[in-house]
Amino acid sequence: QVQLVESGGGLVQPGGSLRLSCATSRTIVSFYSMAWYRQAPGKTRELVARIGAGVSTNYDDSVKGRFTISRDNARNTLYLEMNSLKTEDTAVYYCYGHTWDGDYWGQGTQVTVSS
Repeated sequence: QVQLVESGGGLVQPGGSLRLSCATSRTIVSFYSMAWYRQAPGKTRELVARIGAGVSTNYDDSVKGRFTISRDNARNTLYLEMNSLKTEDTAVYYCYGHTWDGDYWGQGTQVTVSS
């Protein structure tokens, strides 16, 4: 069983920045891919950013140029650096990992962008 634990969410003003972290209970290099998803009230969960086993990344068009996904193999931690935040970025953000024995989700962390 794998545990993913997110942290770093909070309340921020438009134009501000936050960094989300996702600590994994299994060595992060064992994941085929990892990603950040988000779900706003009344909406379906959507992919924000994904990172492959190498260094390949891809982003939803709405966050390109503002968000950066990365991982620290030594710390077994996935990150999402979020800059120039907008009110429409408000959502619960979830960490996701795909590994040899299945797909795993974190519990989510709330990000609220508001003045």
